[in-house]
Order: sequence, then C-alpha cells, then structure tokens
Amino acid sequence: MFCSSSKLLKTFIGHTSTIWTIDYSTFNDSQYICSGSQDCTVRVWDIDNNKQIKLFNGHSNAVTCVKFVSYYRHYHKVNNCLPIVCSSACDSTIRFWDFETTGQFQVLNGHTNWIFGIAFSSFNNGRYLCSASKDSTIRLWDVETFKSLHAFSGHTNAIWCVEFSPLQNSNDNKDKRNGVGVIGGNGYTICSGSWDNTIRLWDIETTKELTIFKGHEGCVRSIKYSQYETNIICSGSEDKSVRLWDIRSKQEIHVFRGHTNNVYTIEYLPFVSNDNKESDGTSMVNANIICSGSNDNTIRFWDIRTNKQLHLIKGNDNGDSGIISLKCAQLKNKEKKNKSNDDSPCSVNLCYGSLNGPIRIWG
Repeated sequence: MFCSSSKLLKTFIGHTSTIWTIDYSTFNDSQYICSGSQDCTVRVWDIDNNKQIKLFNGHSNAVTCVKFVSYYRHYHKVNNCLPIVCSSACDSTIRFWDFETTGQFQVLNGHTNWIFGIAFSSFNNGRYLCSASKDSTIRLWDVETFKSLHAFSGHTNAIWCVEFSPLQNSNDNKDKRNGVGVIGGNGYTICSGSWDNTIRLWDIETTKELTIFKGHEGCVRSIKYSQYETNIICSGSEDKSVRLWDIRSKQEIHVFRGHTNNVYTIEYLPFVSNDNKESDGTSMVNANIICSGSNDNTIRFWDIRTNKQLHLIKGNDNGDSGIISLKCAQLKNKEKKNKSNDDSPCSVNLCYGSLNGPIRIWG
C-alpha cells in the first residue's frame, strides 16, 4: 500500500486556478510534470529542479486535459529528444505544442462544444487519439494525418472522460506499428463516462456501442481500465463513490464509499514486481490498490481484494480546497541514486492538482 509514512515532498506554484489535469514523463534523464488549468494555460514543470520551465498560451478557455505525446518521437519531424504536448480545452479545440519553441503546430477542430478528456491509443505507439466532448460525442483521430476518423454517438449528455483499453500484448503492438491492419482490431475498446450518469463501452473496429453500465447517481468524472485485471473498469463520480465494473458480466462489482464530496479523479497505483531484474529492491506489488481524489480535499486508497479503505491523505487545508487531478509515478531521487543504504519504504509517488492551483507531490 501507499505508505502511511508518506509525506509532502514538493509543491509547484504558478497556475492561478483549478488544475484539471496533470501528466508525467521522463526524457533527457530528467522528470517532468505537465499541467492544464482553468486559467487557460498549459505548463511544464521540472521535478528535479522544482521549477516551471515551459508555458503554452493559446487556448481561450479552460484547459481540461494534457498529455505528453510519445508518437511524434517516431513520426513528427521535431527534436526526438524532446516531447510533444497535447491539450484539450473548453474552446472546443485540441492543440499540439512544440516543446522547444512553445508554439502550437497543429489544432484539431471537429467538436462543436467543450472538449473535456483526451486519451492516446495503447496500440500503434499512440497513433490514435480519442476525445470526449460536451457535444455528447467521442471522436477518434489519426494524429499522423490529423484527421477525424469517426464520431461515436450514444450518450445523452456531455461526456467528461474517455480511455482506450490497455495494450493486449507486445506482438500486437509490433504488428500495428506501421499502421498495418484494421484500427483497433483484436478487441480494443474505448470507455467513456458522462453527465448522463452512465459508462459506455465502444468497439473501435466496428464503432458499435457494446455495453452501458448504469449505477452511478451523478456525473462520471473519471474512468480507468485496470492494467492488471482483464475486463475490469474503475470509475469515480459526483455521487461521491468509486465503483468497479466487470466487462464480461456487464455488472457492477463493488462500490467504495467514504468520500464526502464529488470524486473527480481515480488512478491505479503503478505495478512493479520484485522479480523484475531492473528493480531497485524497494519495489512493491500494487496491482490491487486504487486511489481517488475528491472535492472533499482527500485522497483515499482502496484495496480491491478486501473492498476496504487502506489510507487517507488530506490536502493542504489553506492552499488546496479539493483534489481534482491525480498521477501516480515512480520518481527517481537523484540525490539518493548512488546510496546503497537508501531504506525509503515507499516506491510510489503521487502527484496531484488542486482546486485552488497548487500542484503537490507526495512520496
């Protein structure tokens, strides 16, 4: 579990309003967080040096989702040592940003209302992008051609979150790396959560709606496929609950209750086995643990096996006012890298974005 001895390690100040989204990446042997905010900006933070290094201006409304993009390291003619940043916003656009110049080099238009969540495909090295909108559609995009491939319709209200199913196996990824074959073949799906209180599952290859999960009594703010248990989906909602769903039986498995306000974000803790030869010796198996962030200003950790709450972290009483976005990562502490006697009990770091604007890292 996430250690009860964990503590606040870093705080990043710069955004002036709600942090709707954060992402994490490493490149050039450094660690970075990307964030998007109600203040209409996208920012990148150097974790090791504890400072903001990039500011992307261009959106005319709240930035709702940001992602570091790996696909362009293989395709787009930019410096391969630097990432691309993608963002969606309530100005109904998706924008791609050049990390070096901080300028946007592509804008995707197609949605007719606010765009909330975006996700990149687990297959084809992330060549495909899906987006969720207030126009009640999910769009599938090819980021090599910047074309909209399909609009999924079925939700009866705004769609807040969307995810691709996990990569099925490495051979499938190799076969599809060059775009050979049908998009999303071999059973890949998209999952979406909406203000209509439902979660819907879509087949990418046939573009058909497969399943509707009903049970939440409020907007579904966050959904995640389990990376470790096939056919399991986790969701967080404005009904203050976190729920697990079985894709095969199309049934709700369990409801986690404890939050006293809207649940905005959920994450599975990273899974690292002690059997991994690259393990640093402090790794733990976290496959059965999920965490959730809420407007009640807490992060709660849940054990899927026992269906119980394991641990709780409170946000800063004066500075946060709510936990809106989460990202789990195993950050490298360069100061301890060469110390053989490092006995730090925790292997997981938790980055969160708050209602008031600070971004904080616990570990």
